[in-house]
Amino acid sequence: MQNKINRLKSFFSRVEQGLYEFYVVPYRRSFARAKRDEEDLFMLLVFAETMGVPNPAAYYTMELLPVVYDRFHDWHKRMGMEKSPLDHVHCC
Repeated sequence: MQNKINRLKSFFSRVEQGLYEFYVVPYRRSFARAKRDEEDLFMLLVFAETMGVPNPAAYYTMELLPVVYDRFHDWHKRMGMEKSPLDHVHCC
């Protein structure tokens, strides 16, 4: 009886893996790009006030600055800025 249960678990595990490959894998790159674009917009909102862009949510985003400082270098490189646009953040 235990052998049948193990074989069924193995079968369903393979079916699950096959369905994952069929439905998720073709869109993995699209999801990753959408996530990156969303994170870029978030970074822009957080750093907007420090770059001189008026930000209506500055009060709420100011406390997030320490959280996103470590990702700032990757973000400004992706946005096409060679050096950090902020005077007080020297990451390069």
